[in-house]
Amino acid sequence: MADADKTPTAAGRRIDEATNTATVGHEWDGIEELDTPMPRWWLWTFYATIVFSVAYAVAYPAWPLLSKGTEGMLGWSSRGQLRAELNAQQAQREQTVAALARMPIEELPGHPELMRAAIAGGAAAFKVNCVQCHGAGAAGFKGFPNLNDDDWLWGGDLQAIEASLVHGVRQPGDDATRQSMMPNFGKDGLLTSEQVQDVTSYVLSLSGREKASPASRRGAGLFAENCAICHGADGTGSRDFGAPNLADAIWLYGGTREEVTAQINAPRHGVMPAWDTRLDPVTIKMLTAYVHSLGGGEKFEIAQASSRARPGTGDGL
Repeated sequence: MADADKTPTAAGRRIDEATNTATVGHEWDGIEELDTPMPRWWLWTFYATIVFSVAYAVAYPAWPLLSKGTEGMLGWSSRGQLRAELNAQQAQREQTVAALARMPIEELPGHPELMRAAIAGGAAAFKVNCVQCHGAGAAGFKGFPNLNDDDWLWGGDLQAIEASLVHGVRQPGDDATRQSMMPNFGKDGLLTSEQVQDVTSYVLSLSGREKASPASRRGAGLFAENCAICHGADGTGSRDFGAPNLADAIWLYGGTREEVTAQINAPRHGVMPAWDTRLDPVTIKMLTAYVHSLGGGEKFEIAQASSRARPGTGDGL
């Protein structure tokens, strides 16, 4: 039986005794390979992949040519799919933009889905146009207001914010721009240096940064004569003039004695551009919604009712 097992078959292959399977007919260092058939399921799967690959090559772009690739019978391409998706997004955006263009800004909170879209668009516009001055988180810098708090020089409802964006602050050439100007009390000799120090003491006492003193009491009279017309008798400011609240802890140009004195002597006046010459009305409306959503936005009714009862809290001197 062993001798018969070693006898080559008609094809020059022998039958392996252990498995009763023919070998492939060659040998490496005494090692032979059995000619074991592949399982039928595997063969049919292999054949199916061949058929699929041929069909795919015919239906879809597959073969590179000299100037371009084959286009496929279905006419599909990844670029075409991307183009269709972008067109769909553009069509949806155009619908949102058209809806925002038609809607008055004060009615926007009554449409939550549209408001969310406006805030998202405003966030993108803010990163392009506003972060240079107000910072990536809108927290501002010295001389540039923090948009996250609830202190507003000109009002914090949607209409007031939109007006500030459209016309800017101290924007040359815009008759409707937000305009306020604090006199140079020290530089122009309206107050002596001693009087400036007395007013400084009084202003710092309003926010609790200094205790009441003889200097602050003298400064109170000077404040009533020179400053109360804009900042109010109690120093809480006025939105009619963009005059900041001096009784809180927020200071646009700094709240140290030296910084307050410098602002009384020769005040600095910031400028914000009028964005209506740079951005379209819908983008401005989106920016308004975004700034309003940052945490300090006010309801229109509340802002209107309180504008005289509680004059505008500002961002300091």
